[in-house]
Amino acid sequence: MKAASSFMSAASAVALSAALVVPGAVAVQFVSVSVAQAAVVSSIEVRGNKRVDAETIRSYLGITPGKSFSNADIDEAVKRLFGTGMFSDVRINQSGSTLVVQVEEHSIVNQVLFQGNKKIKDAQLAQTVQLKPRAAFSNSAMEADADAIRQAYSRIGRDDAVVNTQVMDLGEGRVNVVYEITEGGRTKIARIDFNGNNAFSDRRLADIISTKRSTILSFLLRDDVYDENRLRADEEALRRFYFNRGYADFQVISATGELNESTNEYVVSITVDEGERYTFGDVSVESTIEGVDGESLRSLVQTNSGAVYSAKEVEDTIIALTEHVAGLGYAFAQVTPRGDRNFENRTISVTYTIDQGPRTYVERIEIRGNARTRDYVVRREFDVSEGDAFNQVLIQRAKKRLERLGYFETVEISTAPGSEPDQVILVVDLVEKSTGEFSIGAGYSTGGDTAGPSIEGSITEKNFLGRGQYIRLSAGGGENSRDFMLSFTEPYFLGRRIAAGFDIFRQTRRYNNYESETNGATVRFGLPITETLSTQIAYNYSEEKYEFRDSCLDDGGTPQVPSCNVSQAIIDGVANSPWTKSSVSGTLLYNTIDDMKNPHAGLYATFTTEFAGLGGDAEYLKLTGRGTYYYTLSEEMNLVSLLTAGAGHISPTGGSDLRVFDYFKSSDRIIRGFEYNGIGPAAALSNGDFDHLGGSTYFSASAEVQFPVPVIPESFGLKGALFADAATLYGNDVRNSTDGQLSATASRDLEWRASVGAGLIWASPFGPLRVDYAVPIKKEDSDEEQNFNFGISTRF
Repeated sequence: MKAASSFMSAASAVALSAALVVPGAVAVQFVSVSVAQAAVVSSIEVRGNKRVDAETIRSYLGITPGKSFSNADIDEAVKRLFGTGMFSDVRINQSGSTLVVQVEEHSIVNQVLFQGNKKIKDAQLAQTVQLKPRAAFSNSAMEADADAIRQAYSRIGRDDAVVNTQVMDLGEGRVNVVYEITEGGRTKIARIDFNGNNAFSDRRLADIISTKRSTILSFLLRDDVYDENRLRADEEALRRFYFNRGYADFQVISATGELNESTNEYVVSITVDEGERYTFGDVSVESTIEGVDGESLRSLVQTNSGAVYSAKEVEDTIIALTEHVAGLGYAFAQVTPRGDRNFENRTISVTYTIDQGPRTYVERIEIRGNARTRDYVVRREFDVSEGDAFNQVLIQRAKKRLERLGYFETVEISTAPGSEPDQVILVVDLVEKSTGEFSIGAGYSTGGDTAGPSIEGSITEKNFLGRGQYIRLSAGGGENSRDFMLSFTEPYFLGRRIAAGFDIFRQTRRYNNYESETNGATVRFGLPITETLSTQIAYNYSEEKYEFRDSCLDDGGTPQVPSCNVSQAIIDGVANSPWTKSSVSGTLLYNTIDDMKNPHAGLYATFTTEFAGLGGDAEYLKLTGRGTYYYTLSEEMNLVSLLTAGAGHISPTGGSDLRVFDYFKSSDRIIRGFEYNGIGPAAALSNGDFDHLGGSTYFSASAEVQFPVPVIPESFGLKGALFADAATLYGNDVRNSTDGQLSATASRDLEWRASVGAGLIWASPFGPLRVDYAVPIKKEDSDEEQNFNFGISTRF
């Protein structure tokens, strides 16, 4: 392309300007200019335009007939026209009293086509490129798109992908753009080497970073892709890990990847300098704001003298102090930590200084990169709005919230000067990622009457229509079970930070002697109370139907106790079918887990109250609670301990009795080493067996140590576990309808059971799987053992 401009005035001669031709870009170089007098024209004539209106072109010139203009004005006019992106060539010349603007319009893109791509679908590539149908074509944009496609393939481990471009002229100013792609082979990561680490093993550090060495499962996990951006994120993850464990001087010296072209494999080398480990020295709070006493804020400080230094605890203290002082009316207050290192005793004394910061306001929040996610979905994660006081703490909190959404690969928030000295513009740069997921998995249950193989499939979208809504459709089952569920959640109901949603479900079970079918729905509302505490209120409705199988019925369709080998209580329970339940429930959730996928520290606890009796047949009050505490025993050996405690109680209300199906049943979440519903109150059968009927109260406790499995690469996601469980399930007042006697004849009273065992936990591509082998060491005569248990891991 080229551009030139010249004009002749009545009293001066102007040297012609020459154009420097650069493919895909425009650069104008003027050789010489001498103007004795400004020029004036009486009209402006536009030539060569086909789609762009002539008046639109004149509006970009900035030159008005009858008014004088200079050679510099011509230069600016040419630049403005090129800047519109609508023209491949612009020439401005003066002919007598007329200024002639000669333009050549860009071709219009008819179609953008991709050929040879299999690993990345057309729809994904279409989001990557900037050329779109009906947009103006340019060579520079096409070359930039080719580079963007190559980068997209590099992100999935195909660094040698080749992208060729082709332009097909369709005539009448229309073109098709074709990207011919040779995907190439997939690069792998042969190994990851750590250098300079003494406090933590290579295996522990490899567990921290997201880049993993290649294994036989890498084609599913896609975690062995070498990517510079991912490696930079891994550096930051290592820094956070060390800073939170006392190593305040930690540095990543280098992090590089070297490709062996003969094997198409990378060797990643990460060199670190750990430095010394520090503890907190003296901790104090100072304030320069009149009316704010620093000493009175000591209760908000989360860094304690003598404790291991933690950057996270410093950050949490800054947030707590900033929010408290802002609540006192000091919107511009800022908290600055000052650390004083003592190298001899390796302590860091911290002083938190509260100052009145500069009065700066947020002029505008500018969001970029969200092609799919709507602006308001991003804006609502900010606790500051346009016009509010600028607060760096709230900005960082918004960044963390956006990252937790799972909609974006990266989130970067920066500031730019506003229109006034006291104004700033928040710039939010986002890189979106796929939020849809299709999964299918299989398992094998070894517990209860529904034991056997099972399969489950689901379709999930975490950012439905770019509105931030969650929707999931799942179906699964095995030989004796079927499950269907539709879930929907709106995280910001009525524009507030209230999660509202519903679940619709259907469950069928086929036991040895009878079948059940449950259809129901739940409407729920969730509200965060603090960053770690939240609550959920729900309304639940369900209908349960029970039928005996043909083997239990005589010729007249009447169930027979001996042939069914079930207790009279089960027969009475089935006879009450169908059974409806209408209830409300409330749940408190407390969560300080450091990493939900790979926990090493923190507490996860829930407490739920359910009241049934708002219509329907069920009338009871049910209380359940469960808490799991994680603690790292050894960072070097990556040993993690967890203590779990649970309890539940159900009691009838409204004067009615509980059904046999309302009682708690034991499971592997209560105690391992026993069958599902294998402990607790039971009815003796005529053949000497026992029919377990459940209990009104249970208590459970478990202690476990998890450790990496030697030899197996950490990227395989396999861990071992040793555990000890204890539980009791008791209390059952179900009576036979025939004689009014208590149905449960064994284990009605509080009797503890205990077991010990070992397990394997696998973070598989299909979800967390677990296999346990447990041996009961304390049991009752009526209990039913089950040593092996295999299925989906239910950690929380």
